[in-house]
Amino acid sequence: MASLIPIFGDQLSHGLSSLAGQDKKVCVILMAEVDEETEYVPHHKSKMVYILSAMRHHAEDLRSAGWTVDYVKLTDAENSGSFTGEIARAIERHKVSALCVTEAGEWRVKAMLDSWPDRFDIPVEIRPDDRFLCTHAEFESWTKDRKQLRMEFFYRDMRRKSGLMMNGDTPEGGQWNFDAENRKPAKRDLAMPKPLHFAPNAVTQDVIRMVESRFAGNMGETAKFGFAVTHEDALRQQKHFLDHALPSFGDYQDAMLTGEPFLWHSILSPYINSGLLDPLELCRAVEVQYHAGKVPINAAEGFIRQVIGWREYVRGIYWHAGPEYLESNALAAMRPLPEFYWTGKTDMHCLSQAIGQTIEHSYAHHIQRLMITGNFALLAGLNPKEVHKWYLAVYADAYEWVELPNSLGMSQFADGGMLASKPYAASGAYINRMSDYCTHCSYDVKQRTGPEACPFNSLYWEFIARNEGKLCKNPRMAMPYKNWERMADADKVALRAHAQQFLEKLG
Repeated sequence: MASLIPIFGDQLSHGLSSLAGQDKKVCVILMAEVDEETEYVPHHKSKMVYILSAMRHHAEDLRSAGWTVDYVKLTDAENSGSFTGEIARAIERHKVSALCVTEAGEWRVKAMLDSWPDRFDIPVEIRPDDRFLCTHAEFESWTKDRKQLRMEFFYRDMRRKSGLMMNGDTPEGGQWNFDAENRKPAKRDLAMPKPLHFAPNAVTQDVIRMVESRFAGNMGETAKFGFAVTHEDALRQQKHFLDHALPSFGDYQDAMLTGEPFLWHSILSPYINSGLLDPLELCRAVEVQYHAGKVPINAAEGFIRQVIGWREYVRGIYWHAGPEYLESNALAAMRPLPEFYWTGKTDMHCLSQAIGQTIEHSYAHHIQRLMITGNFALLAGLNPKEVHKWYLAVYADAYEWVELPNSLGMSQFADGGMLASKPYAASGAYINRMSDYCTHCSYDVKQRTGPEACPFNSLYWEFIARNEGKLCKNPRMAMPYKNWERMADADKVALRAHAQQFLEKLG
């Protein structure tokens, strides 16, 4: 009788808790590609290629380490299409007497795991996912008696717990956060490092052919696919980032340039979120670079904050809020997602750039997601649930636990402020300050109304006016509402009329 260890596509770690202490002689690992995972949103082709190829390579790594791995491909004739169905088939094949699995990363997968004891009538051990710094219980304890669940204070606790960038009880550099130094616009004459490109091997090429055939109508291109799909290559990309991009990452992490999708960003989030890289080991490697004098403190602290601060925090919010979080819509935004989110075909250059590179690479950095595609969706009043499904579908690093709080909470303010202290709404002036997009646009960022006016300008004031009853008491929105009050009535009418005309054409 065998013990079965199911491993999912976001659990590609050799140190996975479900593998710890197991006897390889009597255990069978089950990995399965199933329709319920490839079809619950219309995933970007490159996202699917990345995850499925990484799964296949990880299975081979596990076999090389002495594990017995039962791997079910999406195209296998008897594939049931669901994880539960594949568990049932594997139990029969291997005469399984018990299941051991690492806890789920998403609500829907947790519900599936919780159903297995009754479904299979055998012991099911669900182990904690110890790849995270903060446990569910610790996060719940942190939320107790807090009126606001702000990331900054959570982040400080994670610094103390990990010891990262700490001198005893004091933060390195005498302050916790150097974000104010991380907002420089980039210049095109600066030498930007390019991330490594990994040519698809035979395994990945097989996956590409399958995805192009089976998901021909999905967004995306695979011709330039270059993600790492093994632990070794992910480590190579990590080292490349540490050596070449990290030194300037802090200064320019909010910058955007036409035709430059990567700049100084790490491009490591797909590997962290799927398990090919260990986030805490990565942060310790960043800290080593800082102490060696190779990177400035704003770069090291800024990167570590994104990982042990923001990433851990949004996971905590996801599980704290519960499945009903998905239905949040505090601003009553109901407009459908425009077609250009899937095609990139729009005269707004900033959006065409952010969406165009998403189509090409299944990647956009955090400011493009927050202040370009997210900002437009917020200003235009797009349905936050549709916005969430789009982000979940199109980015290679998107899993619901990390994507949903970022899109629904941070980007769309749909949770009414549980996560963000204010809506991240901005006119064209912000985009112009942080990018060169406006210089290449058919619209004029300095005009607020008229046929050549940047749509973000009137949409911003329409957003302010439309949501005055819900936002005017927010202390961080005091200045925009004071400016709105001082504006001449005729200007208010003109701005709102211009925005409405644009929205009517939007559909």
